[in-house]
Amino acid sequence: MSTHITKAVIPAAGLGTRFLPATKAMPKEMLPVVDKPAIQYVVEEAVTAGLTDVLMITGRNKNALENHFDRVGELEATLLAKGDKEKLAKVNFSTELADMHYVRQGDPKGLGHAVLRAKMHVGNEPFAVLLGDDIIDDRDVLLSRMIQVQLERGATIVALLEVAPEAAHLYGVATIEATEEEDVVRITGLVEKPAPGTQPSNFAIIGRYVLQPEVFEVLEHTPPGKGGEIQLTDALQTLAENDIAGGVFGVVFRGRRYDTGDRLDYIKAIVQLAVDREDLGPDLRPWLKDFVTTLE
Repeated sequence: MSTHITKAVIPAAGLGTRFLPATKAMPKEMLPVVDKPAIQYVVEEAVTAGLTDVLMITGRNKNALENHFDRVGELEATLLAKGDKEKLAKVNFSTELADMHYVRQGDPKGLGHAVLRAKMHVGNEPFAVLLGDDIIDDRDVLLSRMIQVQLERGATIVALLEVAPEAAHLYGVATIEATEEEDVVRITGLVEKPAPGTQPSNFAIIGRYVLQPEVFEVLEHTPPGKGGEIQLTDALQTLAENDIAGGVFGVVFRGRRYDTGDRLDYIKAIVQLAVDREDLGPDLRPWLKDFVTTLE
């Protein structure tokens, strides 16, 4: 088994129905967040953490994802002829980011099923899973820390975020025990989207995982759960309660996370990222302040 993690899996087969009609003909992962598609932020995060072998789990009508990370000769030639080196560099950057691979999920049977589709590509080594709805601010460290903890403990690692009690039912929620490290907890149980008021804690799983390859065998025997889908959370529960392949630990994240899977949070993410940009922030911040004064 490899001791150095190089592979990232990005499930991107969802229909994006919350963003219809914008996602009728365009994958939700290609919706722009300021001036980059949401999926590019996720791939960049993987590459920054040293994961240059990226497998994207796609579905029908997702060709735009492959096109975005591929060469566009005509566009490159046009920009070169115009001498627009800045835009050409941006186009080439996404093309050269990572060694990209693609496989279709086929039947939409849930996140666990999507991860299982990566089995042949990943093989018998630990790997990361990054969900495209969560963008982690590149000024805050999460995935690199999770990889470090995985290498130290030889276990499955998930990212945890403390959420408001009234929001816990929207997530997979963990039962946790403290460890000798302040930002690391042992996970003894997991439940997917518990009924309001029944959650075992306020620590929710967000879309970053570093998984042991044993998860594939567990997923193959995991029956459909919440929503009739094969839930990754259920497989993680099996790993945790049976202490399989080192069990499951959580890295508690207290940095900036932007949720692009909800329409309102998507708008907030754009504003939050834009105000901190050197090229946009100086003009946007005073405009926002003036605009807020016009609101009742």
